[in-house]
Amino acid sequence: MLDSTTTRFSHVKPDDTAWRSDGLRDFFLYKDLGVEAATSGRVLAQLVKANMAPERGTGWHRHEEDFHIVIMTKGWAKFMYGDQETLVSAGDCVHQRPGIVHYLFDYSPDMEYLEIVGPADFKTVDMPAPCEVPAPSSWA
Repeated sequence: MLDSTTTRFSHVKPDDTAWRSDGLRDFFLYKDLGVEAATSGRVLAQLVKANMAPERGTGWHRHEEDFHIVIMTKGWAKFMYGDQETLVSAGDCVHQRPGIVHYLFDYSPDMEYLEIVGPADFKTVDMPAPCEVPAPSSWA
């Protein structure tokens, strides 16, 4: 449980925060929203956006976390959740249950989403492919 003795108030204006390229994936850019520091590492909130055209995507993986949502704010992304292809478009919210095996394999050039994960230092584990993945689109 979060309480006032282990958390602090935070107000971050995204325009005042730089995009970083040192996140989980080199083909995305990341913008920290200050929640990890404010919650002493209990929750991560970050913006994620496309940095280059999809070549192979994220690969099959799962996360070791307690909570994970993705809210698509711009564009779209295509995920495989197990053997189910899922198009996530601007305005959609996806709750990725803990441990779900997934693969982000395609996205639009303007793709941007808000990701909220707990704990902030969640782990990503590569997984074997449960099925074939469609080829990503070309931005050309």
